[in-house]
Amino acid sequence: MTSHVFVDESKERGYLVTAAALLSGDLTSARRAIRGLVLPGQRRLHFTHENDGRRKRILDTIAGLGPTVTIYDASAHHRRRQREACLDALVEDLSSAGTRMLVLESDESIVELDRKTLYRSVRRHGCHDTLEYRHLRAFEEPLLAVPDALAWCWQRGGHWKTRVREMAEEIRTV
Repeated sequence: MTSHVFVDESKERGYLVTAAALLSGDLTSARRAIRGLVLPGQRRLHFTHENDGRRKRILDTIAGLGPTVTIYDASAHHRRRQREACLDALVEDLSSAGTRMLVLESDESIVELDRKTLYRSVRRHGCHDTLEYRHLRAFEEPLLAVPDALAWCWQRGGHWKTRVREMAEEIRTV
């Protein structure tokens, strides 16, 4: 079965892109689980704005979804190349895994650069006919909360990072 990959970045203490893959057949139930965590008055989950008790509950729910998690660390690159390096490595991995859909959180300041980077990368890695990519806002795609939470935990360190390390299949320096 194919998977959809949801991506978020973190720029605090270095530069990371966190990718969480979920099987296509599990997306409906996964979205339902994440939507069930959104409180009245919230449009979406945003890990930064949650208290520790809620963070633990959200992480427990995410762990139950069973995502395949990869963290791409481009901290060693010049600031202007970090995201590009992560996205290219991500596309390389997705091409070999046969992934069909890549969903990135929309940030108007970088969407155009992302499109150029992804256009080149899908051609370089031979998946331009099979890998589709979209930029969506977090309230449009609840599963963008998954990499958001995982990236926050990784950057926060301590027991939060330990929780993510348990879920991460690979931490890749690019």
